[in-house]
Amino acid sequence: MPYAKSWDEGFDMSLASPKGIYRANTLARINVCDRISTPKAQAALERFRESFGRPAQQTLLYHYARLIELVYACERTIELLEWEGITDPRVRARVKPGAGRGVGIVEAPRGTLIHDYTTDENGCIVKANLIVGTTHNIAPMNMSVKQAATSLIVDGVYNEGLLNQVEMAVRAYDP
Repeated sequence: MPYAKSWDEGFDMSLASPKGIYRANTLARINVCDRISTPKAQAALERFRESFGRPAQQTLLYHYARLIELVYACERTIELLEWEGITDPRVRARVKPGAGRGVGIVEAPRGTLIHDYTTDENGCIVKANLIVGTTHNIAPMNMSVKQAATSLIVDGVYNEGLLNQVEMAVRAYDP
């Protein structure tokens, strides 16, 4: 599992004192951003911060953070559709196939995506390494499931309703 090696604290998924655990997803982005550039999303961020502080750590707040990002996406889409440059035909750079390596990192709804590709002289991929949002979040996701299961399942007795509640922990990270 990936962990924050640069923190020099090692890796430990204990619920009492986790080490090296980080989250990459909507809640992480909401926690680190100072502001959002659209008015309704900014207002929602301010309400979120007033209610839950910063950083907000409760797992189910991923859904609230996702809602704030959706509001932003809708507002930003309207801005882009009203921008004259959106119809500029010069939107693609010409590429000549060749050997090389390219690494790209982008924030996506489920977390940070890291793509690392190596190509041969014809531009065909010969090696690829992808680290997706679920990979980044697997340790905290496991911890959230353990915490939910430990608090909900008593003496090994469970039913479908309890299992659905435990599953909510997973769906917060990966809907």
